[in-house]
Amino acid sequence: MRNLLLLSNSTMHGTEYLQYAAENVKSFLKKFSVEKVLFIPYALTDYDKYEHKVKQAFSKFGFDLKSIHRYESPIDAISEAQAIYCGGGNTFCLLKALYDFKILKPIRDRVLLDGVPYIGASAGSNVATKSINTTNDMPIVYPPSFVALELLPFNINPHYIDADVNSKHMGETREERIKQYHEVPNTPPVLCLREGSMIQVEGDNILLKGLKSARVFIRDEEPKEYDVGTDLSFLLKH
Repeated sequence: MRNLLLLSNSTMHGTEYLQYAAENVKSFLKKFSVEKVLFIPYALTDYDKYEHKVKQAFSKFGFDLKSIHRYESPIDAISEAQAIYCGGGNTFCLLKALYDFKILKPIRDRVLLDGVPYIGASAGSNVATKSINTTNDMPIVYPPSFVALELLPFNINPHYIDADVNSKHMGETREERIKQYHEVPNTPPVLCLREGSMIQVEGDNILLKGLKSARVFIRDEEPKEYDVGTDLSFLLKH
């Protein structure tokens, strides 16, 4: 029953918050007759400021939004949610908070069992997957585990950057980092979303949407490129 819209990023250069994905967000939520969205702000520390920013964007889209930190019981907030939006920031902070507030399983159950629509951007997309092992963020806090919501059986690398062939930088490229991850046995595929790209998931169907193509890394295979509009449902079978 999962219904997901997972964005690589929330803001494109020179545009307002979620502006590039406005039509995707609106059509996704309207499909489920959503009027109110529950916001998860835990990837940043100033929850009030973050809520204000996100609330303005969703208000322009025609939806009311309220942050989970406004509720006395986070678990009750999730049980009543019509839809969930999990914003970007630091993935380790976000996942630690999901564990600390004991809402990892409640969110998973609402999405997978009740079909509550879930939107994630950047860190919010990272935690929707099997684990946060392929995030780009620094581990500034320590969650009990890297295991995330497991709404999908693979990982995502948002903000994916292609190697610059003219660069003299000697550090590992993003591609090299992900291949290093896949040196570990039994690691899942990694869907690399460039800024401006996203996936929409309906049950067992995954469609690549947005502005740019994506790359898929599978252990012991060469990475492959996929254009916008491609069916990526095969990722559910690895």
